[in-house]
Amino acid sequence: MKRFSNKVVWITGASSGIGEATAYEFAKEGARLVLSARRLDELLRVKQNTGLPYADVLVLPIDVERQDEFPEKVQAVIRHFGRIDVLFNNAGISQRSSVAESSMEVYRKIMDINFFGVVALTKAVLPVMVEQKSGHIAVTSSISGKLGTPMRSGYCATKHALHGFFDSLRAEVWKEKINVTIICPGYIHTDISINAIAGDGGKHGKMDKNQETGVSPEACASEIVNAIAKGKEEVYIGRKEVMGVYLKRFFPGILSKIVRNQMPK
Repeated sequence: MKRFSNKVVWITGASSGIGEATAYEFAKEGARLVLSARRLDELLRVKQNTGLPYADVLVLPIDVERQDEFPEKVQAVIRHFGRIDVLFNNAGISQRSSVAESSMEVYRKIMDINFFGVVALTKAVLPVMVEQKSGHIAVTSSISGKLGTPMRSGYCATKHALHGFFDSLRAEVWKEKINVTIICPGYIHTDISINAIAGDGGKHGKMDKNQETGVSPEACASEIVNAIAKGKEEVYIGRKEVMGVYLKRFFPGILSKIVRNQMPK
């Protein structure tokens, strides 16, 4: 039996990368989908590629910086499907700039997209799940949510913040039978580094070597769907970079030396 048969799964950042791959994985598991991102044309492409019946995929463009629109977006999903079973908060942006060269506007933008946008959509959806007495909220954090690395100070800060928020949320909503999963990818072969924000607010525009040789979005998506299906609280996805989580916990001095060497020469 398909694990998400007839479940309504809402994915943000669904137009590319992890979000797109996860949409296809949920589709194979029988889910009905809500696909959100800014680019309507890309969302329509993903919808077609899911192979699902037309009515089983709602394309719902969202700009996570326009948080005042979220309540109406939630109502649009309810009008179409009547419920929301899984919310996968996946939209986000990375960073490639030192603390010294990063403007406060850059930090505010990263925080608004990666943290406040996620919190706002979660709060908009939460009453629906509370009324249903069921639901699952997942969020894409990062291995960078467990440790800090050079040139990503704002990005790491937002991901650390997500852990604090969603760990607290999990402790509050378990009685309503709402699960919370924090997903921590390492290096995944997506355009995240190309689209990363630079210190002046522009686009980084380069593919990192670690990203280029990272885990495929498809393999990452498979692990995400498995983690949600099993109700895991937290999952780490990657290769050797995942060891950073355990080095931070048990051998922080060793990790510090490794991280220092990642600073561009």
